[in-house]
Amino acid sequence: MTFLDASDWQERIFSGEWTRAAGETYDSTEPATGKTLGRVGSATPSDLERAVVRAAQAQRDWAARPYVERARVLRRAARLFEEHHAEIAEWIVRESGALRPFADFQTSNGAAEECYEAAALAASPYGEVLRSIEDRLSFARRRPVGVVGVISPFNAPMVLAMRAVAPALALGNAVVLKPDPRTAICGGVTIARVFEEAGLPAGVLHMLPGGADVGAALVDHPRVPVIAFTGSTRAGKAIATAAGQRLKRVHLELGGNSALIVLDDADLEKAVSAGAFGSFHHAGQVCMASSRHLVHASIAEEYAHLLAQHANAAPVGDPATGQVALGPMIDERQLQAAHAIVTDSVAAGARLAAGGTYEGLFYRPTVLADVPLEARAYTEEIFGPVAPVVPFHNLDEAVRLATDTEYGLSLGILTRDVAKGLALADRIPTGLVHINDQTVNDEATVPFGGVGESGNGSRHGGSVANLEAFTEQQWVTVRGEIPDYPF
Repeated sequence: MTFLDASDWQERIFSGEWTRAAGETYDSTEPATGKTLGRVGSATPSDLERAVVRAAQAQRDWAARPYVERARVLRRAARLFEEHHAEIAEWIVRESGALRPFADFQTSNGAAEECYEAAALAASPYGEVLRSIEDRLSFARRRPVGVVGVISPFNAPMVLAMRAVAPALALGNAVVLKPDPRTAICGGVTIARVFEEAGLPAGVLHMLPGGADVGAALVDHPRVPVIAFTGSTRAGKAIATAAGQRLKRVHLELGGNSALIVLDDADLEKAVSAGAFGSFHHAGQVCMASSRHLVHASIAEEYAHLLAQHANAAPVGDPATGQVALGPMIDERQLQAAHAIVTDSVAAGARLAAGGTYEGLFYRPTVLADVPLEARAYTEEIFGPVAPVVPFHNLDEAVRLATDTEYGLSLGILTRDVAKGLALADRIPTGLVHINDQTVNDEATVPFGGVGESGNGSRHGGSVANLEAFTEQQWVTVRGEIPDYPF
């Protein structure tokens, strides 16, 4: 019997135990082959209502338990992710289309590390003593918010769920997780099985795959005061609007149109290699992808030529069966959306230097040179393996181009002059900056998030950000005796 034995979870949702969902079941399919991987239970708003009620009840006991007990559960979960790493990674490869190294990262460097970091968070200081002009002890302490709703995406389903689930649990909250239906097994079932085996008390974690109606019910529920969402800017704005009606907090990690700035002193071959990874990794389905290559005009033509060579040499295919550089896109809708941006941009005057074709869900890595600033490949998030190259002539123009977007997630600057790179970064508003690296980077220990259309700041990762995200501050005073009042 395997850790993810289908007899445990197939056609079921998780609410402390595996139960039949009120909704219809559906097939989880492998994007590379179209094969059915399993039957998934689809939750309904009525399932969500029952889950929230139970979560709220279970949370009180969970929060009252000693922090060392919560830490032990998180450490056991981390060890389970490591112990069953190969099986879990295989599900990520097959269900999300990830390459094996990316699946390995999500399991060991992602989920396991998120749990270890969260275990330490359970023991972190949670308050401070305050000065007071009165004769009393005055302090502020952090309390769990209660029930946290987590809505996670398809593109990195394990790590993008766990970076909210793990710290929320460690700080004494219950969690209702709604994974993307397309990756409900690797991004939902797996997490539920891990915490079930780790000894998390029943009712503290709920896993409900479902459609937009379930997500809307979660956001609107009055007993879910915090929503952690990772996904598109369009969906994030809708969630923020709905949550605002309930005056609840939302932590939004949204889209990006991140710039990779290549200065004229950069090592050109290394810069091209970094740029190729930044744009083509996971078929470009990464919010931090290097979406606009801003390259000094003196090297832009050669850069685009070399980047096209890298794209043409990259093998594309089924990541479960071969050594490939790119796997499939998640579905036909996502592929056609990216392809439309490519064809519209070529029609607007961009030069197709490589790619622009596909077979099934396998899209060839694509390089667009001489991209007009009004082309969709420059102005929009592509979410496909496409690298638009735009020249600049001086640093002021590079700053203007890099900031010529409503997004502000990640920035990469490639140069031999680190001081120049840091000075340039100071002029460009963004949540993440990487000097001499491409834009796709993440660790469990760092505050992660963007500004502008990319979200509402660094709300995930790192002890300070996680404490802010999943606790409320409470002011407490203590006197030795009741004071006298003039009434």
